[in-house]
Amino acid sequence: MSCINRRDLALLALRAGTGAVLMAHGTQKLFGWFGGAGLDGTAAAMEHMGFTPGRHSALAAGLGETGGGALLVLGLATPAAGAAAAGAMAGAVSVHAPAGFFAQGGGFEYPAFLGFTAAAIGLAGAGRYSLDHATGHTFDQRWMLGLAFAASALAAAVVVTKRAQGRSEGGEEE
Repeated sequence: MSCINRRDLALLALRAGTGAVLMAHGTQKLFGWFGGAGLDGTAAAMEHMGFTPGRHSALAAGLGETGGGALLVLGLATPAAGAAAAGAMAGAVSVHAPAGFFAQGGGFEYPAFLGFTAAAIGLAGAGRYSLDHATGHTFDQRWMLGLAFAASALAAAVVVTKRAQGRSEGGEEE
């Protein structure tokens, strides 16, 4: 097996694992699968965490995780998939950041790892074993990379900043 095939196989394994975990988390939010709260429960939790409106926030987080994860698994529109998942994880990092880094203390380690991994896949591309490759990279153009990551970074910054402002105006500490 050549190095190129090993890299492509490694990208497939990384996409499948990361995408499946993101999909599982997203479907908890959207449908209540795997012990999740579903859209209504997630919306209430989002409101409590300072993301308003809660239903829109829950839907955006669920779609970013489920949709981004599914596209990563398929290796389709990989820059947009990686950017969407990374953006969704930026919101999760903002929630967990006050508890520090490590996950066992409630910190942001886990969502940060998922976000960085999704972003890295989006930057690296899906590899040969992907729908991007099979479709001649129709949804994986160079210009999409910059646009997807810029849009995701801007959206994440707006959401996190709005949450922080709302929490400080409401008298709650970060």
